Amino acid sequence: MAIRLSPHMMVMQNAAQKAARGLLRDFNEVEMLQVSVKGPGDFVSQADLRAESTIRAELEKARPGYAFLMEESGHSGSDNWSWRWIVDPLDGTTNFLHGIPHWAISIALQKRHENGEIEIVSGLVYNPVANEMFWAEKGIGSFLNERRLRVSARRDMYQAVFATGIPFAISTEQKRKGFVQTVSSLMPQIAGLRRFGAAALDLAWVAAGRYEGFWELGLKPWDVAAGLILVREAGGHASDLQGNPLNDIGMSVDTVAANAALFSKIREIISENTPDK
Repeated sequence: MAIRLSPHMMVMQNAAQKAARGLLRDFNEVEMLQVSVKGPGDFVSQADLRAESTIRAELEKARPGYAFLMEESGHSGSDNWSWRWIVDPLDGTTNFLHGIPHWAISIALQKRHENGEIEIVSGLVYNPVANEMFWAEKGIGSFLNERRLRVSARRDMYQAVFATGIPFAISTEQKRKGFVQTVSSLMPQIAGLRRFGAAALDLAWVAAGRYEGFWELGLKPWDVAAGLILVREAGGHASDLQGNPLNDIGMSVDTVAANAALFSKIREIISENTPDK
């Protein structure tokens, strides 16, 4: 039986699927893309900008009063918003521009309650190449297309596979050294470590039980917002290094996510080996 989507999730999935059609066309002709350089290892393409414009138009048409936080165009709408979309139109841009079929569209929805509390209530991460739509809503659960998701049940570190992001050219020396220290501490205890280059998909794969956990430092809110609710609604945990839940997400986000059995252990290892900022 087909799952009945909420009005919010219908809007989100329709926007993602519409943007995906253009991204797939551009991906098939990736060598023809006009690319401008924002910084070392951080590229923006015309495909990225077109996808963001498409998503914004679709969401704005359906919910005209909602605010936005978007990767390319930043914040817009009322500062005292009640609802806000957080959008990454193309997570994994470097993969995309190198013809690597591991990238995604990420859309999340935040709600501000009357008491000022902010929470993420809906999220999706869509991989158009694989036609995998990961989505979640608070209290409803996490799904891959129409299949219910649960985090991995593995309880032993030596069986666990974790994902992360590796610091690259613009990273500070302190951040690079901290990463090496963390990996040196973690690798003797685990089955494997993966770096696939799209944080939103890493979190979605934790929700799907493909990884036991994920961590990365200094991410942006659009990298993680949808993935956080995916992990939580699949029975896992996600927070910053201090264990804060990351509902009101800042502009530099240290993120740890894992299944319930291994979350405390991986957070402890990452925290112990991360230098003070």
